Amino acid sequence: MLRAIEVAWRNHGLTRPNPSVGCVLVADGTVLAEAATAPGGRPHAEEQALLTAGEAARGSVAYVTLEPCGARSSGADSCAALLARAGVARVVTACEDPSPYASGQGVRILRDAGVEVRAGFLSDVAAALYEGWLEQHRPV
Repeated sequence: MLRAIEVAWRNHGLTRPNPSVGCVLVADGTVLAEAATAPGGRPHAEEQALLTAGEAARGSVAYVTLEPCGARSSGADSCAALLARAGVARVVTACEDPSPYASGQGVRILRDAGVEVRAGFLSDVAAALYEGWLEQHRPV
């Protein structure tokens, strides 16, 4: 997760309207792929990492700094759906995403697909990435 946090910092402040997310895919102790949300907010980190890893992503662990989206404003497949379809075995997230495109949806999609999810891992370290994002999307 520390590596995913480091990767997310690369594009911090460049990804509006989205936050900068880091994703690292690991299998058998080997990093298969890593990515950060692209400048301008698209593509998302998870979809870039999955594209790089290809079939090797099946059975891997994804370390993601923010809950994968469960829906997209564009109507494209969500990151949660992409991770599940790729056959990722486990997703470890740092911070919950209170935005209307995530807010538990991403975790629910993954779990419903049989993907093991561990949420909140190193959230205290990753939280600095998302101070403004979390404040903007917290319920009043």
